[in-house]
Amino acid sequence: MGKTELEKCLAGEYFNGSDNVLSEMTLSAKRILKEFNNVDYGNSAKRYKLLKQLFGRIGENVCVDIDFHCEYGKHILCGNRVIINMNCTFVDNNIIEIGDDVLIASNVQIYTATHSTRLEERIVRNWQPGKEICHTYAKPVKICNGAWIGGGVIILPGITIGENSVIGAGSIVTHSIPSNCVAVGSPCRVIKTIDNQM
Repeated sequence: MGKTELEKCLAGEYFNGSDNVLSEMTLSAKRILKEFNNVDYGNSAKRYKLLKQLFGRIGENVCVDIDFHCEYGKHILCGNRVIINMNCTFVDNNIIEIGDDVLIASNVQIYTATHSTRLEERIVRNWQPGKEICHTYAKPVKICNGAWIGGGVIILPGITIGENSVIGAGSIVTHSIPSNCVAVGSPCRVIKTIDNQM
């Protein structure tokens, strides 16, 4: 028996985003997000309850600001004491794992989904309704404990941000970043290490 489209998605293989199961996951996430982004901002209990429905895992003392957007929600695994600031977008076709004590500034975009750069591998020939329009695969993203992701950062598929590292505002992260360093730029590169002895 072959893999389901969800299994292909998580395995980093080409998957059909129009699959019924994946479409239902997206629909459910969009409905929860609509409610979440419209809840009175002072009602933190209801917002947290909605995040528990949306995310695959959520720790304690997590603050997600509005407007927040994601694809499935269930592939977002969030640790404790995490701040996700305004206007963030997480395309979680594969797992986005966020550790403890992570700060994610406003307008951060995290992508797991991607496509081939080769046209013949990217476009579906003889497309039919109910099938994918383009060939898509997804790679997981991991943000380790203590990391700080600056405003407007874009993190591309397959990236790991090491423990305690800081990604400067506006950076585009195209390669994994080691622990205990500051990295900035487009493409993002390490500019210094940090002594994080407590």
